Amino acid sequence: MTATLLSPPTVTALQPSVTIVVAPRERFGYTQKSLESIYQHTKIPFELIYVDAGSPKHIQKYLAREAAKRGFTLLRSDQFLSPNQARNLGLSQITTDYVVFIDNDIHVSSGWLEPLLRCAKETNAAAVCPLTCIGKPLHDRIHFAGGEARIFMDVQGEQIWRRLYEKRFLVSRSAAAIKHQLYRRACELVELRCTLVRRDIFEQLGCLDEKLLGTQEDIDFCLSVSRAHGQMFCEPASVVTHVPEISYRWSDLGYFMLRWSDMWEVESLMYFQQKWALDMDEYFLQRYRQLGQRRHQTFLYPLLHRLQGNRKVSWLENIVIKLEQWLNQILADRHAKLRHTPIKKLTPTSPSPNHKTVPHKKLHRSVIDSHSHPTQLSQPHLMPH
Repeated sequence: MTATLLSPPTVTALQPSVTIVVAPRERFGYTQKSLESIYQHTKIPFELIYVDAGSPKHIQKYLAREAAKRGFTLLRSDQFLSPNQARNLGLSQITTDYVVFIDNDIHVSSGWLEPLLRCAKETNAAAVCPLTCIGKPLHDRIHFAGGEARIFMDVQGEQIWRRLYEKRFLVSRSAAAIKHQLYRRACELVELRCTLVRRDIFEQLGCLDEKLLGTQEDIDFCLSVSRAHGQMFCEPASVVTHVPEISYRWSDLGYFMLRWSDMWEVESLMYFQQKWALDMDEYFLQRYRQLGQRRHQTFLYPLLHRLQGNRKVSWLENIVIKLEQWLNQILADRHAKLRHTPIKKLTPTSPSPNHKTVPHKKLHRSVIDSHSHPTQLSQPHLMPH
């Protein structure tokens, strides 16, 4: 009897089918905890592209070290970018079938990515969002569990109004208390703060709309997907948490104030209304009445409370609000006048095809030519005053 010695089968590494694109939301202070949660709790292979837009030097150095250590691509802009500008930069670099857009203040839970990918494949969904909670303790209080978003015609006598309908499910409920109500469901609204998207849908939609600087980008994306007959789902088997930690560092404060500036919000609302041919109604009037509210509630009112103690001094509050609005306008105007700067691309010399930690590698630095990619970075200031 003779024996034949067989060569061991060649083992090929499982190639990732998904790329995670991390983009700035409103601050930089949660960068490290968010990134570490992704690498700790993601069990399947993935690629990662991190878009760093105007972060302070200690964050820049941290991300450069992590890119060399873990083998992800780092895109660096010296200027602040709007979320959609940052997402489009990441989108222009991916080659996988799926992309997950995730903000830099999201803390993921164990095994969060697998259910999103499984749902997308089983349903052929264009977009799948997780159950998104908010604050601490992590993964407890629901912030977003899918929703509805559509345009409808409201007939009142001889008057016909073209209006936007928006509803978000299970907001502020306890995830543990209503576990029995949490199941995979089709929806019309997902949030780009954390959503898996099938890449080929962008062949129909084009890139994310960069004229939406400060608001309405989620609804705009979802209306576009629905118009293209794409399906969307919320998959609560995947859980993440938005952690809005307050930082009074100027690096966080400057971006936060620009991100939620009156200028960015007004331009976004005006553009969104015109784009979808919506009538001016209470929805938009209410949004205009609330201009600056996010800034004031986060920073201004706590400051006034410390100054005033238990007494409320109306004249002082009015002066401080007017001063803040004036400074906010200056900040937005100065940013609008900045000239476009090149995007620096740092990639390890031998990028790792999976999520596991790899030995430290040297970084290769290059500059992205926006004209060589289908997704182009628009100028920060997009509409005249």
